[in-house]
Amino acid sequence: MKLTLKACRQAVLTALINGALALALMLLVEFSLSGSLAMTRPFLIAGLLVALVIFVAQFFRQLRLCRCNENGAPNK
Repeated sequence: MKLTLKACRQAVLTALINGALALALMLLVEFSLSGSLAMTRPFLIAGLLVALVIFVAQFFRQLRLCRCNENGAPNK
């Protein structure tokens, strides 16, 4: 359980950072194309989807890395 919480914490942190960066990039492109900085619903949904996909991938990756560290195997 401790490994799962550690992996979840690291995955959430990574997902939030990458989701926020994706949202900022979308807003920057929107501002450069249209000249207005409007936070629309599709941008929010896309940012949340990016964060969700990254969370799932990072969770399984971090869980595997934590288990490898626990067993004493070297990281790859």
